[in-house]
Amino acid sequence: MTRSAVGQTQATSVTVRVFTQRFSATPRGARLARHLALNQLDVWGVPHGDEVSDRAGLIVAELAANAVTHGRVPGRDFELRLLLDAVGLRIDVSDTRGEARPPAPGRLEPAAPLADTGRGLRLVEALADCWEVVDRVPGPGKTVRAQLLFLRGPLTRKGFDSTVPSDDATAVRHHEQNPPR
Repeated sequence: MTRSAVGQTQATSVTVRVFTQRFSATPRGARLARHLALNQLDVWGVPHGDEVSDRAGLIVAELAANAVTHGRVPGRDFELRLLLDAVGLRIDVSDTRGEARPPAPGRLEPAAPLADTGRGLRLVEALADCWEVVDRVPGPGKTVRAQLLFLRGPLTRKGFDSTVPSDDATAVRHHEQNPPR
């Protein structure tokens, strides 16, 4: 809400874009999730090669690979959900295996030096402004959620319950003048 010159309150519009798609819990499904996520971001005006697009592509790839590798239940798919608004991009990857939960953010064990696995969530932690693991709604299962924030300052790495002014034009101007990382 904003105040006009005469003291009346006006509503500020916020555009929220959502993309949701289910994929087979296979390596091909994980690759397709990454490709479609990048394509959808391009449609929404976040072009291929943009820093946000590159970070999002890596995060989707890692979370989808984890859903296929660690969250796979035979006969069940995994789901990708992207939510883009003036604040940033939220990436949710859900699978139906609720008992196999990754460690909480900040509690990841270091990978063995010669191991072929164990670095995916470290990449997510490095690339995302915040991430978390929540129960899948509707269940069963879990959702691993990562967020890339367009606005910098007190919100960075604060989590998902933070609020910011919902003025699209201000957020876009701020993003153009102060690109993320």
